[in-house]
Amino acid sequence: MAAVQRTVIENGAVATVDDRDTEYATGYVVIAGNRIESVGAGAAPGGLENVVRRIDASGHLVTPGLVNTHHHFYQWITRGLATDHNLFDWLVALYPTWARIDEEMVRAAANGSLAMMARGGVTTAMDHHYVFPRGTGDLSGAIIGAARDMGVRFTLARGSMDRGESDGGLPPDFAVESLDDALAATEDTVRRHHDPSADAMTQVAVAPCSPFSVSTELLRQGAELARRLGVRLHTHGSETVEEEKFCHELFGMGPTDYFESTGWLGEDVWMAHCVHMNDSDIAAFARTRTGVAHCPSSNARLAAGIARVPDLLAAGVPVGLGVDGTASNESGELHTELRNALLVNRLGAHREAALTARQALRLGTYGGAQVLGRAGQIGSLEPGKLADLVLWRMDTLAHASIADPVAALVLGAAAPVTASFVDGRQIVEDGRLLTADEDAIARATRDEARRLARIATGG
Repeated sequence: MAAVQRTVIENGAVATVDDRDTEYATGYVVIAGNRIESVGAGAAPGGLENVVRRIDASGHLVTPGLVNTHHHFYQWITRGLATDHNLFDWLVALYPTWARIDEEMVRAAANGSLAMMARGGVTTAMDHHYVFPRGTGDLSGAIIGAARDMGVRFTLARGSMDRGESDGGLPPDFAVESLDDALAATEDTVRRHHDPSADAMTQVAVAPCSPFSVSTELLRQGAELARRLGVRLHTHGSETVEEEKFCHELFGMGPTDYFESTGWLGEDVWMAHCVHMNDSDIAAFARTRTGVAHCPSSNARLAAGIARVPDLLAAGVPVGLGVDGTASNESGELHTELRNALLVNRLGAHREAALTARQALRLGTYGGAQVLGRAGQIGSLEPGKLADLVLWRMDTLAHASIADPVAALVLGAAAPVTASFVDGRQIVEDGRLLTADEDAIARATRDEARRLARIATGG
């Protein structure tokens, strides 16, 4: 067997985001194969064998790779629409367009979404895809293939909807699946694509869309399916006051109680948004270890409100960050969510004590790993963990006068990514993807966005 190859990163500041928030003003990280072999202060250990590369990280901050916990890739080709709507009106405005997506559109949109995140420090991505118009190809396969080719660690949350307009839901009837078809297709996706191993590059979760687009039976049987197959569960929860009113009118209870009644609270579950939660809801999430994907930019874009992130964290709820779909967060970048999470939460009840810069970084790294059920493998720089890490350049005009590199990363302008590694493989160098042609992706997404617009308008 060939000797393991090592990459040595040295002379940079290191924020490990371990359970003690260990940091080194000047330190090193040694990568051996696809694992972190050692991390520490000062110079790297001498006498290392088979070192194939040394990276001088002077002027850089080294952190774990960012972990995105909520997204809708297909929305990359419907950015900039319905810009002054709340969630329900926004959905009504866009569902007729989304219901006309096909495999080529989804592939192009996935490439655009993944490329934007990867070049900005995301090493683990996820996509909650729930729109499956009939006869439009292998949408899940297209998304998974795009992530594989990009070299990003990935979770596909195979979504579903079975409550169309005729059943009181928001999506058009031709954009939803039957209960049986949704469950069968979800199980098939898990069996074909989910890798349960510790080194997995691709995993699949069961993810009915939301209380107002799926039946109670799809939620209940979806939870049973996920636990029978041993995979995680994901959905939208408590996003808006309209959703809370909807749940009370239809089910006679609030969203959290409704989710609990259908088996949707537990340490294998994470929900997006969770903006409108009372103390009892937070206690239920803490008791069951249900996770939260916090999406500050999208929540602001759709005027949903400010999630109670400080209270969730204080109660012990796992919280990560999400980009959300780029029809409600047009930038599509997770590193901007570090800053927005801190700033938006300081507008809430806790004001300046809401979040610190280091808590924001933890949300985007270790917190995300917890939410995806992968905290044992990613999310911090520790020996034995997978080599998913980022070198952020901190010596340019944008950051050089900020002494604290973590504060610079979180509060300053978006920092350039000099290098990003996933599973020990470098996928970004000097802000450009090494695994894909960004210009070709841009052209494809523009063309597919225009084609979708023509189809949706009958042009």
